[in-house]
Amino acid sequence: MDHSKRPAIDPAIAPEQGVTKDGQPLSYNRAPAPDLAPWIARLYVTKVSAPAGYTLSCGLFSDAAFVRIQLAGDWTAETATGHETFGRAALFFGPQTKRMPVTVTGSFISVGMGMRPGACTALRGPRLGDFLDRLVPTTAVAMPSDKILSMLPPDATPEDWLHTLEDLVRKRIEHMDGAMPDPIAARFEDITFRDPGMSVGEAAQLCEVERRKLERVANRDFGMAPKQVLRRARALDMASHLRGVADSAEGEEMALRYYDESHLIHEFTALFGMSPRQFVKSPQPILTLSLESRQARRLEALHRIAPGEARPWE
Repeated sequence: MDHSKRPAIDPAIAPEQGVTKDGQPLSYNRAPAPDLAPWIARLYVTKVSAPAGYTLSCGLFSDAAFVRIQLAGDWTAETATGHETFGRAALFFGPQTKRMPVTVTGSFISVGMGMRPGACTALRGPRLGDFLDRLVPTTAVAMPSDKILSMLPPDATPEDWLHTLEDLVRKRIEHMDGAMPDPIAARFEDITFRDPGMSVGEAAQLCEVERRKLERVANRDFGMAPKQVLRRARALDMASHLRGVADSAEGEEMALRYYDESHLIHEFTALFGMSPRQFVKSPQPILTLSLESRQARRLEALHRIAPGEARPWE
């Protein structure tokens, strides 16, 4: 399986945080403060300059639920409940089961926070299964949108914004007396990073629970069945490799999780809406930003790199 061709880039945009060795856009993304690690998966700030009136058509595919605050840009998204349009907004995105088509017109700024599996359950937030492939104003999940927007002044630094989001979660954790996510969800998440090619039965054994128990926890804390979670993780890793935002030393291993080329093409097309070859040939800046952030989190979770350490693709 030769997928070594250089991925296409969009020359019209200029990410403020720079680009990878392959010219792919980067965001500023980092691990949460250590005291928030059981609940928060990742935090990011993306600032991208684009010509006025220029519309970027791309997609988003995240395995975590995200609070995303769009501070600039005119956005659209094709969701499970239809076509959505929004400008400045604080939004809750449920996990995605497949690539969500999005567009943004003009320069844009996005600030976000991904939640770990089980965090929404522990903090009595939204039921993830009700929000798959959907987005709603954060007001709908008990986080007033106007208040969040007012707490993120446009002239603040990226770290100011991220500290504000972290403080919001701290207050919620305190209010819930420090309720922790289910450790089974954390173990299964580790498996999705370490070896998403394994069977659900093997995963249940590693989690030290019966298969039915793992299925209940996955449906509750990931919003979908464990088999789907593993399938999505395989595809996200492969997509990261194709976009040049994964550890290149893992490329062959990621490809070998598929039986053969036709299996890869079938699975990839079902989740991304295009073949791997088409995926490499078309610019995917927003999706690449999301994939890069996930891979950084994955390598940190597997203790392959330390938080803040340079990533293999930089």
